[in-house]
Amino acid sequence: MTHDARRSPPGPRGHWLLGNLPERRADPLGFFTRIREQYGDVVRYRMGPLQLYQLSHPDDVKRVLVDNARNYQKTRLMQRLRPILGNGLLLSEGDFWMRQRRLAQPAFHRERLAGLATAITGLVGSALQRWEPLADSSQPFDLAAELTRLTLAITGRVLFSADLSEAVDEAGHAVTTALEESNRRVLASVPLPLSLPLAGHRRLKSAIRVLDRLVFELIGQRREGSHRAEDLLSLLMETRDADTGEGMSDAQLRDEVMTLVLAGHETTANALAWTFYLLQQHPEVEARLAHEVFSVLGDRVPGFADLPRLRYTARVFDEALRLYPPAWLISRTALADDVLGGYTIPKGSIVVPLPYVLHRNPAFWEQPESFDPDRFLPERSAARPRFAYLPFGGGQRQCIGNGLALMEGQLVLAMVAQRFRFRLVPGHRVEPQALVTLRPRYGLRVTANRVTMPPDAPGQSTVLGTEG
Repeated sequence: MTHDARRSPPGPRGHWLLGNLPERRADPLGFFTRIREQYGDVVRYRMGPLQLYQLSHPDDVKRVLVDNARNYQKTRLMQRLRPILGNGLLLSEGDFWMRQRRLAQPAFHRERLAGLATAITGLVGSALQRWEPLADSSQPFDLAAELTRLTLAITGRVLFSADLSEAVDEAGHAVTTALEESNRRVLASVPLPLSLPLAGHRRLKSAIRVLDRLVFELIGQRREGSHRAEDLLSLLMETRDADTGEGMSDAQLRDEVMTLVLAGHETTANALAWTFYLLQQHPEVEARLAHEVFSVLGDRVPGFADLPRLRYTARVFDEALRLYPPAWLISRTALADDVLGGYTIPKGSIVVPLPYVLHRNPAFWEQPESFDPDRFLPERSAARPRFAYLPFGGGQRQCIGNGLALMEGQLVLAMVAQRFRFRLVPGHRVEPQALVTLRPRYGLRVTANRVTMPPDAPGQSTVLGTEG
């Protein structure tokens, strides 16, 4: 510990009993942004009896997630998600987490992603067909809900070789309920036992029952089947403990499947919803995106080999993830004293690296509130610290599916740009809802307009003149 470390960073005083919990509940994004602006990159605040330390500087975040990661573990607040996520990758720790991560990692290797692109574009194509009558009739629809349907179908297909189309509405409603009720438990000063017959508890348990039924049916069908699918579920089911030779129980499989289904579709759906929201607000970016797509693809379906040439498309998605990172908050508990930003962080404290605030730190992002995909050009990114941008977390616990999410985002954006432009329904209110993930609180009510390939587009040529 450095000798000049100060005892405690500055921060808002808050209520004598509740601390800053009322502000955190009422407007979390506004509260966290304001305290960074007022107090700096390390801010102390209180949620009831808990002391928390908000981190908004890349150096401090890197120390927590990489350099001194052994000193930090998932918080008790995050453990309140255990009724829905169990001991899956998001919440497990230590050797057990390392084993599960090692078993799951091959399913997300680049070579495997290349083989998944066709399955993804097929499902995107089905969604576009479903939207065509809505475009022809100018009928408004909730694009956020449609994207959730799409990403759930993609997650089921690419990770578990499952067709979830018939269950998508039921599952989507259960996911929304589970996230909302779990978020209330995370923010509760004292979470009450789920055994108490409260309305919120009944809703949460009902949602978990729905999701459990779907997941256990998936596992049961695979155990009964005679074929071996090349997917994540097969990898997990076929693994054997090195010491005992035993495979994973259905309960263990359930926790991993539940975690990956929720993480794999909820976050990507939200990221895409925010991307389309930003595009309709910035027609010049939307037009440039379409020009690149038509220049590279014409009207053919993109494949994995096309992704390196859809560079502006990738930057659009990167910039949307900067402004609206679905995983907008990270939290860890310090196992021993540490020093962050020159301040002493006592053992047992909760540190909160905040991608949403970090991505708006003007020391690392010029005009941080503007939507500027070109800020991710190599020449503009070279001097930026690696941990100034954390849409998928960082360190050894970085999201295992980040490569899949980025590929999925590029493919969806390119295929939509070939067919539709979305416009918000006049008067529809759009604001972020900071639950476990960052989602549009009231959905995204839009109308869709069909587009056709511009006459000057070079069809299926490989012209790359849109880059720059």
